[in-house]
Amino acid sequence: MAFDLSSASASANAEASELQRMIAVEQQKAQFQAQVNTFTDVCWDKCMDKPSSKLDSRTETCLASCVERFIDTTLTITNRFTHMAQKGGMH
Repeated sequence: MAFDLSSASASANAEASELQRMIAVEQQKAQFQAQVNTFTDVCWDKCMDKPSSKLDSRTETCLASCVERFIDTTLTITNRFTHMAQKGGMH
């Protein structure tokens, strides 16, 4: 009987681990989507003078540059915090 209990316990632990992994993946997806929404809002406000049915080249260039700067800045900040955390600079 003990074998069945330990087997069930191992199965429950495996299911809990898988659930935690799935939750972490969904949280990452949500964070990514929030970032996309943020830079969409920021870059739209910065680059769009007046909405029209077609983007002109200046607006398209502005949007691409804005998104690239936003991503670069986000990566720089993330890497800096990661570096600080690894060195024990954040408590």
